[in-house]
Parts: sequence; structure tokens; C-alpha cells
Amino acid sequence: MIEFDHVSKRYGDRVAVADLNLGIAAGELVVLIGPSGSGKSTTLRMINRLVEHDAGRIRFAGQEIRNFAPEDLRRRMGYAIQSVGLFPHWTVEKNIGTVPRLLGWPAANIAARVQELLLLLQLNPADFAHRFPHELSGGQQQRVGVARALAADPEILLMDEPFAALDPVTRIALQKEIKRIHALSGKTIVLVTHDIDEALFLATRIVLFRDGQVVQDGRPLDLLARPANDFVRAFLGPADLGIKRLGLDLVRSRVRQGAGAEGPPLAMDATLREALSAFISQGRDRLPVVHTDGSHAGALHFEDLLHTGPAPQAANA
Repeated sequence: MIEFDHVSKRYGDRVAVADLNLGIAAGELVVLIGPSGSGKSTTLRMINRLVEHDAGRIRFAGQEIRNFAPEDLRRRMGYAIQSVGLFPHWTVEKNIGTVPRLLGWPAANIAARVQELLLLLQLNPADFAHRFPHELSGGQQQRVGVARALAADPEILLMDEPFAALDPVTRIALQKEIKRIHALSGKTIVLVTHDIDEALFLATRIVLFRDGQVVQDGRPLDLLARPANDFVRAFLGPADLGIKRLGLDLVRSRVRQGAGAEGPPLAMDATLREALSAFISQGRDRLPVVHTDGSHAGALHFEDLLHTGPAPQAANA
């Protein structure tokens, strides 16, 4: 869907991106990450021509992006940023409908799309559609910003550190929303962050930049299991690589079906990292596991966090 072919960008004497070759396939959630000034945000902004590349070719849906008028290109791409950028004197409803109105959608279609997106982002239309941005919390504003970016059903969603200014609780909630939206829609998403935990949680693929170049590109587990060099290892945080790996796997992968245990239960879709925290905080070596409907599923044993592969059967517990 997006191809960078020997792309470079300079700002005066400083090279922001150097000879970048990168492909992003339809349906991926690709996270661009790296230190400040590494080229990740410049790379994102070159996709929708907010920043023009100096050399090489960038193709979108098979065509060089300079074959598109910038406004036509951007209407095919949703864009969500840290500062949200909602129009302060417009209601939530009108903010979300900005691009569909520019595209000439009928009013009834816009209203239906606004309601659909508010429900998707877990904002009750009756409560939020007619509010103004100053009447919303930071997290609610960010949800509206994401809804606006999705309003015209773009082929790709670009997100530039969208959660950086939020408190940790709101940030985690919105990360889960983006992951849920990606799973439901299969939308191609390219997201920039400086937060490795956010990248590991969200990404189907991580592209790690340093000094305008890609240092490593792969699935989250690939980076954690096989860091390409000392820089990657240090960026990932060598002190807790094992804990980060637990965050990529779910309780359902290790649960002992039908086995029993006492204590507050774990959800099947909790991460093994969350399970580790529960084991330590409760001082137990096994915990019950429940399905999403609350019914008993089995048990998780602390020792099973140390092993890969399927969990032992309940009879062996």
C-alpha cells in the first residue's frame, strides 16, 4: 500500500531521513519509533505530503504520491495528532463530519457516520454529539480527533504521537481502543511514538529508526527475541526484556483447561505480564481463569509463565 524507494529528506545540512526503503502492506499496524530526531515523524509526514521528500519515490496504492494533488491525497488518509486540533467553535458532530462535508456527502450520511464513530469510540452520541471541545476531557477530545480522522473511511490512518500528552490511565484506554478498532476494521495504520511499551502493545510490526535510518524492522517478538545490535537492545530496555515479552502473550495460551484455583480470577485475554503482576500482588502460585462471560475456564500456574508452548492439561496440574 505504501512504498518508500530510496527516499531522503534534508533540512539544511541535517539529514532527517537517509535513503529509506520501506514497504507497508494493507491491514498492517506499523509503529515508527526511535529517539528524538531519528526521522520517524518526518517519515510519517512525507506519506501525506505535509513534508515533501527530496529524493527517491513514495508510492501510495501503486502511484507516486506527487501524482496526487495534496488535498486529494490527504482526503484518502486520516490524520490524528497529539494536539488533536479540533475546531473550538464547532460541535463534536460538526468536527467529526469535516472531511465528509468537504467531499459532498449527503447530510443524512454524515449524521449516520458521526453516530457510528461515536459509538465505536465509546462516546454516547446523545451525550457528546452537541458538545464543544472545551466541554470534553483530554481523552474525550483525543477520541473525537480519531473519529474525525476515520470519518471519510480513509484507506490509511496516520497517527503522530496521538496519546503523548495524556495521563497514563487515559493513554492505556485509548491504546486499547486503537487496537480494537484495528482488529474490527482491518484498517492500515501507521503510528509514531517514542514509547516502546506503546509500540510493543499496538504494533503488528515495529520500525526502529536512528539518525534517519532503519536500524531494525520486524514483529514485536522478533525485536525482543533477536535485537539486531546493542542500540536496539538498549532502546528496548535490557533490564525487563523478559517482562516485555510476557506482555505480548495472553493468558489463554497457557491456561490449564478445567483446573481449579482460588483467588480473584484472571481474564482469558489478560496478558501474561498482567498475570505476573497478579501473582506477585496476591502472593499466589496459581490463579483461576474465566471466560469473557465470567464462566470458569481453568487455572494459570506461575511456573507456566516460564515455558513456551501449550499449557499442561488439568489432569497434570
